[in-house]
Amino acid sequence: MMTFTLHPILGSGALQFAFEKATTEGKITIGSLIIVSLFSWTVILTKAWQLTRARRVAKKFFEAYRATRDPLELARKQPDFDGAPAFELYSAGVQELSYQLENNPIDVRGQKRISSTSFTSVKAALERTAAEQALSLEKGMIVLSTAVAGGPFIGLLGTVWGVMETFSGIAKANTASLTAMAPGVAGALIATVVGLFVAIPAMFAYNFMVTSIRAITQELDAFATEFATAVEHAHVDNRPIGEEITEANQVLATAITKANESLLSRLTALLQSR
Repeated sequence: MMTFTLHPILGSGALQFAFEKATTEGKITIGSLIIVSLFSWTVILTKAWQLTRARRVAKKFFEAYRATRDPLELARKQPDFDGAPAFELYSAGVQELSYQLENNPIDVRGQKRISSTSFTSVKAALERTAAEQALSLEKGMIVLSTAVAGGPFIGLLGTVWGVMETFSGIAKANTASLTAMAPGVAGALIATVVGLFVAIPAMFAYNFMVTSIRAITQELDAFATEFATAVEHAHVDNRPIGEEITEANQVLATAITKANESLLSRLTALLQSR
């Protein structure tokens, strides 16, 4: 009756058998891969929660923002959309706009406006915050890319080292049977298996998350343009130069007239007193 030599090995667990037969160097390699895997899964879970929350809260924020007409209207309600990168962008823009309206206002027919120079500061704040949010979203992705690129190679290093040790031991013992080689080769190959276990989940997670981060970043850029346009229409002094000069002349003429009237009344009062 035909029997299979590897049956007892499979019965007790191929991975367990291979790990037991691995060399010290192979076990060190496997331990290193397990540490990389722990970091990788920490990033995967944390980043998945961050991106899911960012998309969910951002959807609510966009609905609330686009239900208003004035870009400052939503800020007056003091909303809380913590976790949405677009809301952080909006808050930075509102803060800079409020500062410029308070400290560098231009009176246009009784309404506060800001100059083009002040508007440049608002756009700079938007660009700075968009870059900061993009960096925050990408934080930790280097761990996944390292696991994807380095995991198989670390495992391959352990495998090659283990095979080298196996063949070296066989050469010293002057035996070349499959029974003598199988345990050492199995112990060497487990390093590559563990390396693939580390790299494969990290690869799928990395590709999915990079796509999600790119989509959120593009959404941020689009919203920065949308918000800047709304601010420009509602709060920036966009009058033609000729109109500004005419209005300035009218204000100056009114001031001169009032000054002349005041001077004339004082002279009249002085003459009457004499």
